[in-house]
Parts: sequence; structure tokens; C-alpha cells
Amino acid sequence: MEATAKLKFARLSARKARLVADMVRGKQVQDALTMLRFSQQKAAGVVSGVVQSAVANAEQKGVSDVDRLFVKTIYIDQGPALKRFIPRAMGRASRIRKPTSHITVVLDEKK
Repeated sequence: MEATAKLKFARLSARKARLVADMVRGKQVQDALTMLRFSQQKAAGVVSGVVQSAVANAEQKGVSDVDRLFVKTIYIDQGPALKRFIPRAMGRASRIRKPTSHITVVLDEKK
């Protein structure tokens, strides 16, 4: 039985979040959460929350054993970028892009 969790418009770059997602893809849930807890990246905390949400969704669906869950698929899609401006020298302005991303986690039971 699969359980899914999604986080949309997370305020982090999709490219940086994919590095964290690659670490936990295919791992058992407990191993994945341990790896994310001790990771230094900002994205690790965000991805950890989505994985925990997927575990809670699995419990709500009635999964027999939560310890048998593993990360079946995890993917990070690029969301819209917030566009801001900052003043620069001689009356000019520079654009600042604040990227967002959509995180999707699918858990499944090992057979």
C-alpha cells in the first residue's frame, strides 16, 4: 500500500533539494530520517518533514507495519520563482530570484 505526501512552494532551490533527495531514495524510512537529521543542508529539514508526513499518511491508511516502509519515489519539481529587486549603484537595480520547489514523497511497504 502506497502513501504519498506533497509539499508545494517550499522556499528552496530545486537543484539543491535534489541533492538531498538522492541520498534517501530507496532507503528504509528510519534510515532515511536518520540521514536527514544529521545532514547539514537546509533542504534536509524540509524533506524530513515531508517524509514524516508520508509516514503519518501511511498510518492513517492502515499500513500493517510502519517499520517495513521505504522511500519508493521522491522527486523535486521546480516551482515559480519570486522576483525581487535590490538597489545598486548609480540608480540601477538588480533582479533577485527566490526559487521555490514542489516536493513529492511516495512510500511503499517491503514485501
